[in-house]
Amino acid sequence: MTDEENALKAQNGDKASQEVLLNKYSALVKAIAARFFLCGGESEDLEQEGMVGLYHAVSTFGAGSASFATYAYACVRNAVIDAVKKAGGAKYAALNNFVPIVEIGGEISPASPEDELIKRENRREFLQKISKRLSSLEFKATVMYVDGMGVAEISSALGKSQKSVSNALARAKQKLVKLYS
Repeated sequence: MTDEENALKAQNGDKASQEVLLNKYSALVKAIAARFFLCGGESEDLEQEGMVGLYHAVSTFGAGSASFATYAYACVRNAVIDAVKKAGGAKYAALNNFVPIVEIGGEISPASPEDELIKRENRREFLQKISKRLSSLEFKATVMYVDGMGVAEISSALGKSQKSVSNALARAKQKLVKLYS
């Protein structure tokens, strides 16, 4: 049975079809959630939000448009980004400083735990250093840009205009050139 057929059966109350899709696409949810880092948060929080997005995809999929896989990807990704954006209040200040880490694409070469620890520590120190020099918007935009996101994608994720993001990146570049010259 195809994913599209399973989604339609799940919408008609077939719990087995729903479970098949939730299990099949749970790896996709983990891959998307792994692209983001929540300062002070846990990766499981984003995975949970991604699963809510996947459940929404199963519940609202309409045959005839995109494939279920494409629709599920969009729903999961949007749910994760929305969760980060909604955490904008002072209560969720740590969650508001999210950073996409990498785009999942190729195979990740295995590294020793020591190498991973050193890499994470170096990144943390770098981020702390530049966060003191850059405004909140400049910092978020710069980290997202360095991690491979385009201006349009950063604009969407931060809820700012593309012009605002471009200006923030230009200011950040000037400040970082001075810092590392």
